[in-house]
Amino acid sequence: MWWRSSVSGAAVAISSTLFTTLFAAVAQAPGSFGTYVDPAVLDACPGYVTRKVTTSQGGSEVTIQLGLPAGKKGCAVFGPDVEELTLVATYETDSRLHVKITDSKARRYEVPESVFPRPKGSFTSPKKSDLKFSYTTSPNPFSFTISRASTNEVLFTTAGHSIIFEDQYLRVKTALPQSANIYGLGETTEWFQLDTDNGGNGTVRTLWSRDAFGIPQNSNLYGNHPLYYDHRTSGTHGVLLLNSNGMDIKLNQTSPSDRSLEYNVIGGVLDFYFLAGSDKNPAAVAKQYSDLAGRSVEFPYWSLGFHQCRFGYKNFVDVANVIDGYKNAGIPLETMWTDIDYMQDRLIFTVDPKYFPLDRLREIVSHLHANKQKYIVMTDPAVAYHPDTGYGALDRGLKKDVFLKNQNGSTHLGVVWPGVTAYPDWFHPNTQDWWTGEFKSFYSADTGVDIDGVWIDMNEPASFCEFPCNDPYGAAVEQKLPPARDTLPPSHDAPIFSGSSSNTTVSPRSLDSTHFTHMFSKRQSEATVDPLEGVTDPLLNPPYRIANTAGALSSRTAYTNIVQANNNTQYDTHNLYGSMMSTATRNAMISRRPNRRPLIITRSTFAGAGRHVGKWLGDNLSTWDQYRRSIGGMLNFASIFNIPMVGSDVCGFGDNTTETLCARWAMLGAFNPFYRNHNIDTGISQEFYVWPLTTEAAKAAIDTRYRLLDYLYTAFHSAHVDGSTVLSPLWYQYPKDTTTYPIDLQFFYGPSLLVSPVTEENSTTVKYYLPADTWYSFADLSAVSSKGEWVTQQDVSYTQIPLHIKGGSVVPLRNESAMTTTDLRKKPFNIVVAPDAQGKASGVLYVDDGETIDPAQSKTTQVTFTFSGKKLSVGGRFGYDSGFGVGWKTVKIAGVDKQPARVSVDGRAVKGVKYDAKTKVLEVEVAIDRLRAFELVLA
Repeated sequence: MWWRSSVSGAAVAISSTLFTTLFAAVAQAPGSFGTYVDPAVLDACPGYVTRKVTTSQGGSEVTIQLGLPAGKKGCAVFGPDVEELTLVATYETDSRLHVKITDSKARRYEVPESVFPRPKGSFTSPKKSDLKFSYTTSPNPFSFTISRASTNEVLFTTAGHSIIFEDQYLRVKTALPQSANIYGLGETTEWFQLDTDNGGNGTVRTLWSRDAFGIPQNSNLYGNHPLYYDHRTSGTHGVLLLNSNGMDIKLNQTSPSDRSLEYNVIGGVLDFYFLAGSDKNPAAVAKQYSDLAGRSVEFPYWSLGFHQCRFGYKNFVDVANVIDGYKNAGIPLETMWTDIDYMQDRLIFTVDPKYFPLDRLREIVSHLHANKQKYIVMTDPAVAYHPDTGYGALDRGLKKDVFLKNQNGSTHLGVVWPGVTAYPDWFHPNTQDWWTGEFKSFYSADTGVDIDGVWIDMNEPASFCEFPCNDPYGAAVEQKLPPARDTLPPSHDAPIFSGSSSNTTVSPRSLDSTHFTHMFSKRQSEATVDPLEGVTDPLLNPPYRIANTAGALSSRTAYTNIVQANNNTQYDTHNLYGSMMSTATRNAMISRRPNRRPLIITRSTFAGAGRHVGKWLGDNLSTWDQYRRSIGGMLNFASIFNIPMVGSDVCGFGDNTTETLCARWAMLGAFNPFYRNHNIDTGISQEFYVWPLTTEAAKAAIDTRYRLLDYLYTAFHSAHVDGSTVLSPLWYQYPKDTTTYPIDLQFFYGPSLLVSPVTEENSTTVKYYLPADTWYSFADLSAVSSKGEWVTQQDVSYTQIPLHIKGGSVVPLRNESAMTTTDLRKKPFNIVVAPDAQGKASGVLYVDDGETIDPAQSKTTQVTFTFSGKKLSVGGRFGYDSGFGVGWKTVKIAGVDKQPARVSVDGRAVKGVKYDAKTKVLEVEVAIDRLRAFELVLA
C-alpha cells in the first residue's frame, strides 16, 4: 500500500498490518466533510523518545531532541512521521511559557512575524515563573506537562497521548479536568462555555475562514483564534497554539472522568504559548494574552456612537432619506454607512454614475460632516478582473504585480460580487503601496468620497465559485454577477435633505432574486459527488480533511496551492488573509489622514487582529436564538481574543426582523461595544424609526449609552494601555462562584455595570443572577444585597434593560445625551458613587481629543475617584482642556443611610443637596465648571 506523504509528492511503504488497522480507524465523519480517526488508535501510536536534553540562558531555556523509537517508523496515519523533532521550552516571563516543536532537519512554515510579532529576547528564571515545564524521558513515549508552580496543579499534559508529527498532520492531546470550563477556540456561534460532552458527541471547533451566511452553529466561520481559557476554582490559565493552518480542535468526554482537548492540524509547527493567568483574578490571563498578541488599538470617540447601514440602499436618495428619517424621528445617528450598492457593477474604488454619482455622494458626505456626523463605506478585497477596459484599480494592480497567482504564473481568478475577480497578495512588497494609493485617490477629501472609517468584508477571502472552479466566467454568468439593478435611477438633480421627506423606508429586493443564491446553495459536505475525487495535489486535497463546512479547502475561496510572493502557500496562510487586509487598510487610512485614528471594521480575523481593527459578528439572522447567541460572540472577542470593538448586526441581517425583536435588540445593541443596525437587501426596512416601539426603545437605549459613553471610552483606553477587558463574563469578577461559569446571557459592560437583558420572545420578564455582593439599580440607585441568587424581574418594558452597578464602583457619566458625540462632549459630568459593603468605592475617567493617535500624556486627562469614610476624593492629571462648562455637575452617592448634617466641597458648605430616604440616594450639586480635582465630604 502506498500513501502520499508530503507536498513534494513523495510516497512511502506502510506495512499491510498497520495499514489495515489505520484504514479501519480512519473514515469520513458521519454527516461531515471532515475525517474521523479513532482516538484509541492515535493514542496507541509509538510517539517519540528523548535523545538529548540541553539547557541555556541560565536554565530559562530547555532544548530537547526527540526521535522515533528505534526500529519503528512511527504511526504513519496520514503519511510518514517526521523522524527527528526539536522541542524548545522557554520561560519568557513570570507568567508566560513558550513551547515550540519543529522538524529538526527541515524548515517548516510558521506564522510570519509580520502578522504576529513575537516577543524578543525575553527570559525569566524558572524559579520565578508561575508555570513549570516538565517532561518524561521514560517510560516512552515522550510527553510534556505544564503545571502551576505554586500548587503543582497540572494545566496541560500530553501524558498518555502520543504526539504525532507528520508533514500534513500534527496531533497533540491533553487531558482536561472532570469539570472543565473551556472558553474561546473561535470564531463560533456556540454558547460561550464550550460543551465537552455535547450529548455524547463532543465538540469539534474547526478553524478555517469561510463566508458563513447565517453564522450557523457547529461550523467554522469567518475568523480563527486557536486560543482557549481554562477556568477552574483554583485559577484560570490560557493556551495559544500559534498556527494558522487549518485544524480541528476536538473536545471530548469519553467517560464522566475522562475529558480531553485534541488538536488535529494539517501543517505548520506546534508553537504553544502557555499563560499562567491567576489563581484569584481571571482577567489576568486576558492581560497576559494582550502582552503577547499586542494591545488592542485605540478607536476614535465618535466610533462609539450609533451606526446605521443596510445592504440594499438603492441610490443616493435612499441614503439621504434615511439620514433625514433619523433626524425627523429624533434618534441620534452618528455614522451613516453604505454597502456595496454605491459601486458601479460592484467594482471597488468606483461609484455608480447614475445611482450614486460622485457629486451627489460628496454632497451627502458634506451634509453629514456639517452636522457633525460621519460616513463609512464597504471596501472588499476582490478586484474585478476587467483587463484592458480602463478599470484603474485593476490596471495599476497588474502593473505592480500585486495579485495572487496560479502555479503557472497566471492571475488566480475567483467569483465575487462584480463577477470574475482577482485577489490582492498581501505578502507582495508592492501591495501596501498600491492599496494606499487607491485609498488616497478614491477616498480623497478633495475629489473623492471623504470617508471617516472603512468596512472590509469578504476577506476570508470569499468566492462564490465551488471547487473545482474551472470556469469562473461561466459561474459568474450562471449566478448573474454582477447583479442587475432592479429599479430605475433617480434624477441626477433629485432633491435631498429637504427636511420633509416621508420616503424613509426602502423596498426589499425581490425574494426570488438569484444574486444571493451562493449563500443558500447546498453545502459541499452534502454533495453526492466528492469534489476532491481524483485530485492528487496534497495542497488541495490533504490526507486529513478538516471539518470545513464548505467542503474542500479551496471551495468558495482562493485555491490553497497558490504560492504567494514570499513563497508561502495559501494552504498555510489562508487564515491570515483577513488580518493582513486589516493591517494594510489601517496603514492606508492613516496615510490619507495622518495621526487620526480610523475606525476599521472587518469580518475575518486571526490572533492579534485587535492591534489594528474592530470586528462585527458577520451575517447573522433576525432570530431570537441569534439575538441570544450574540452575547457569547461578543464575550469571545472582547474578553478572550483581545478584540474589544465588537458587535452583531442589531435586529439581525438575514430574514425579516419584527418590531419587538428589533426593540429588544436596540436595547441590547446599546451595550455592544460596536453598535450598528444593518440588514439584508431582501429584507424589510428595519431602521429604528420604522416602528413606534422600536423608535421608543432606540431613544431610551441611545440615551443611556451616550450618557455612559465616556465610561466606555475609558474602558477602551484601559484595554489599549494594559489589556483590561471592555466586556467580561461574570466569572471574571466572581471566579469562585461556580454558578457564573456557564452564564452567557448576562455580562459586565466595563468594570462596573452588569447587563441582564430580556432574552425571550414576547416576554417582559427576565431571570438573572446576582452574585454575592452589593448591587445598585442603575435606574434609581436603590441598593440590592445578594447572597448569590437568581432574581426574576417582571414588567421589563421594551424601553428597559436591567442594569446593576457593582458595589465598590464610581461611575462617571454625562449629565444628558445628545444627537451627536461632538455635542455630547460639550456636556458636563455627573459622578455616581456606589459603595461596597465596607463603604468604599473607586473609579477612573480618561478624556482626550478623541481622535489623535497616542496623544502625549500632557494632552490627556486621567481622573481617579476614591470614596472612603464618607469622603470622595477626585484627583489625577488634567492635561486635556474640555472647555468651560464641561466640568462636574452633580455627585450622586448611593447607600447613604440618612441625610448628612453638612456636605462640603473643598471645605465649603454646599446648599444644593437632595436626599431620597426611600432609595437612600444623596444628590449633591457641585457645579464645578471645569474638570479639576476636588474633595467632597459628608458630615
